[in-house]
Order: sequence, then C-alpha cells, then structure tokens
Amino acid sequence: MSTTTTALDRAPHSPQSAGDWTLAQGSSYGALGIALAFVALPLYVLLPNFYAKEFGVGLATLGGILLGARLLDAVIDPALGRMADRWFEHSVGRVLRFCKFAALLLALGFAALFFPPVRGQALLVWATAALILTYAAYSLISVSHQSWGARLGGDEAFRARVAAWREAPGLIGVLLASTLPIIAGLPVMVVVFCALLALGLWAWSRAPRPLSHALGLQTSGKQDVWHPWRNIRFRWLMAIFVLNGVASAVPATLVLFFVQDLLQAPKAMEGVFLGVYFVAGALAIPLWLKLLNRWGLAWGWWASMLLSIAVFVWAALLGAGDIGAYVAVCALSGIALGADLAFPSALLTGAIAAQGDAQRHEGAYYGWWNFANKFNMALAAGLALPMLQAFGYSPGARDPAALQALIIAYCVLPCALKFIASGALFVAARGSKLS
Repeated sequence: MSTTTTALDRAPHSPQSAGDWTLAQGSSYGALGIALAFVALPLYVLLPNFYAKEFGVGLATLGGILLGARLLDAVIDPALGRMADRWFEHSVGRVLRFCKFAALLLALGFAALFFPPVRGQALLVWATAALILTYAAYSLISVSHQSWGARLGGDEAFRARVAAWREAPGLIGVLLASTLPIIAGLPVMVVVFCALLALGLWAWSRAPRPLSHALGLQTSGKQDVWHPWRNIRFRWLMAIFVLNGVASAVPATLVLFFVQDLLQAPKAMEGVFLGVYFVAGALAIPLWLKLLNRWGLAWGWWASMLLSIAVFVWAALLGAGDIGAYVAVCALSGIALGADLAFPSALLTGAIAAQGDAQRHEGAYYGWWNFANKFNMALAAGLALPMLQAFGYSPGARDPAALQALIIAYCVLPCALKFIASGALFVAARGSKLS
C-alpha cells in the first residue's frame, strides 16, 4: 500500500463533532451535490416527458430503456465502490484526480441525452448509450463523494450533519434542473450543469478530508465487494431503503403526467409545484436535525414515512383544478423528503462503524447503496410506465378510466410501499437492528 502524499492530501482533516462542522466546511464538501442532483431525479422527471412529447417515443419503450440502462449501470456500482476504496488507500488526491476525468465524461453524456443528432430507431440506440455513459460517470463520482463523507466518522449527530450537507445542496440542483428547462430552455440547463460540476469539483478539493491511508485492506476485490452483506444492520437497512426508495421513485417518475392530465394545471405551475417540494425539503432538514436529538435517526425517519403516507392519501382525492391543495401536498411531502435525504445515509455510516469497517470498506458499502438507489428508480420507470400504458393511459388522456389508473400508480402504490417500509423500520428500530 502506497503512502504517497500530494498537496491534495495536506488540507485540514475533518472535525468529529457536529458543533465544530462549520458553514465553510459543509459548503465545500456539499457543493458538488448541486450538479450531481441534475443526473438523479430530474432525468426521471424530464426525460420520459421530453422523449414522449418531442420524439413520440412510447412509454413502454421509454420504460424499457430507462430500466435497462439503469440496471446495467447499477450492476457495476459495487465494483466502482471497491475501486474507490483502493483509491482512498493510496491517497485522497488520487480520488479527486479520477473524479475529474469522470466529470468530463458525465458532462458529455448529459449533453448528448438532450441534444440527440439522430431520430427514429437510431435515437433509441443513442439515448441508451448516452444514458449508460452518464450513469457510469455519475456513479463513480457519487460513490467516491459519499465514501469521503462516511470516512469523516464522528458521532450520530455529526454523521447526520455531514449527510445533510451532502444531500441538501442536491435539492438546489434538483430545483434548478426541474425549473431551468421551463424558464430558460434545455441549452441553458446543460450549460449551467457543466458550470456547477466544475465549481463543485473545485470546492470538493478544498473540503476537509478523511485520513488517506488508515487501515486500508489488501484483500481480494471479490471478497471486498460482497463484504457489506455480512453486516446484519446493512441488510436490514437495505431492505427498508429499497422499499422506501421505490415508493418515492414512482411519483417522481409520474409527477408531470399527474400535474398535466389529472390536475390539468397550467404549464407555468409545473415549476411552482416542483419548487415548493424541493424548497420545503431543504428548509425541513434543520428541523429534522433538531428532532434527531429527541428521536434518533431511525425513529425520525419512521415519522417522515408516516407523514408521506398521509400526504399521498390526500393527493389521491384531488381532481382537475385542485391547484392550491396540490401546492400543500408538495410542501408536506417535501418536509418528509428532508428526513429521507439525511437519515438513511447517516444510518448507513453508523452501520459501517458498528461492524468495524470504518476507514476500510466505505466504498463497497456505498457501491451497493447506489446500486439500490438506481434499482429503485429503474424499477419505478420500468414498471410504472408500462403498467400505465397497459391500463389505457397515455400522455394527454382525460377519460376517467385512464385517470384512475394514474391515481393508483401515482398515489396508492407509493402509499402501500411506504407502509411496508415503515413497518420494517419499526421492527428494526424496536429490535435495535439499526443502532
């Protein structure tokens, strides 16, 4: 194991308590999340709607492309996680250098998705290839960024704060990616994304960094990739994370169809709905962090699930013209989102430390974590879109049967999945399986 030290490795190391985590430190670590968020939810919100309306691609075909590309990308995530562990064993400078190269590929793939030079069947091939390139580069950067934060260590409150600083800027990115196409157009969105990506990498290079070479392991890649599954806390957390994640991904995939066809809201309101949702999520994070001291991570996350279920039950009762009510739905579900962003990742860091894997296997854990996150989104697109088409819904539909199918997919299915996830989390928290 190399002990080479570069200038990139000599920046200040992180504090270990929440009170010492300054605004400047949090901003430098979390700024990259603004750009990375463009490649997460917004693609699942914008891409199906964009390709269906601009190029006439069928929903079933779109669902298949998104599912296939995301699953293919997800398969390599555990290996990318182990690769990140090896980079950390060498130096944090190496992590940053490889991530800069991946960022270039990410920018190219993202632009290619929204400006395809071909049409017809060639468009499907182009979109698939661009998705794979975009997702792979995004994964490499994301797992390294997440592992960096996990390696900072600290107590429960500190871990939650680090996770919040990583995820909260992502809400800004999601908001920008969701509203820029409406306000300024797709070319502006792509240019802003590239600029934010470069700025985020620069800030990250100046963030507090973990110890570079502590406790690095020299075991085989195959053994290290599967190592997290020996951790019972990780197995429980992953099961809950997948159920909850699919429940959140389904409405994210269908939101524009729900707004346009069921609510029949003016196009200008689309940005308002998304903005209220993400702004509420960002503003709620400090509230959830305060409640953490009273409830703990697991019970705070559980409370947010119950809130989300209640909100989507209400959403199922809405109809055409219920604009004000849906703004309230967006605000309340955004509040629940705040806990979803900060608490699961902090629980994962705790599970890593409890198993004695801190400073050694963070990349492997976050590789599987990203695999699950992508599986959630792929499953939502791959199942919800074809299901809607099979039950007679297509973009622009107004007949009652089609709209009923949309309500079931957008509201009822997520509630059922959230209910199962909340039950599993209750059992795990009561049995101290996530402590």
